[in-house]
Amino acid sequence: MKKIETELLDCYIIEPNRFGDDRGYFSPYFIQKDFDELGFERVVQANRSKSSKGVVRGLHFQKDPKCQAKIVEVIQGAAIDVVVDIREDSDTYGKWTSVLLTPENNKQLFVPRGFAHGFVSLEDNTVFHYLIDNDYAPELEDGILWNDPAIGINWDEIFQEYHIEKPILSEKDKDRPTLEKCKTRFRRNK
Repeated sequence: MKKIETELLDCYIIEPNRFGDDRGYFSPYFIQKDFDELGFERVVQANRSKSSKGVVRGLHFQKDPKCQAKIVEVIQGAAIDVVVDIREDSDTYGKWTSVLLTPENNKQLFVPRGFAHGFVSLEDNTVFHYLIDNDYAPELEDGILWNDPAIGINWDEIFQEYHIEKPILSEKDKDRPTLEKCKTRFRRNK
């Protein structure tokens, strides 16, 4: 496994080992030492979502005591994955990064606890896969506005580059608070 630093503290792009020939490839998914290296204690849940082109999901997180870290990848289609550091004591608080995830580029993203997470699907039938380290608690779901101007994610450039005329969002994601107005607070050092 190759772990690549991003602009955000504690957030990494992961490139799993891949072995193959003209028949295809084999990739050891994760082994315990890989999880240990990331600080990902355990896999509690694995999820999949399927999205049409132009669907924007996020920016989501789960509040304490069920805050979650995630390892995310696209196993069919393509997506731009976006994360925002919302840990108030972090040097990268309020900053964001993104990565193109496809089965072909063999990239995953490690999203630490205290980050808001979202993505835009670039193709129909994009299947997103998540490994999560804490229980799902619907009563603790939260999020920030996907296009919060203070964060400044370059959504318009992404939409233009991938020919997305109008993003498709849930009503809940259209009505999230900005990071400044979000009442949930995280700390980097617990």
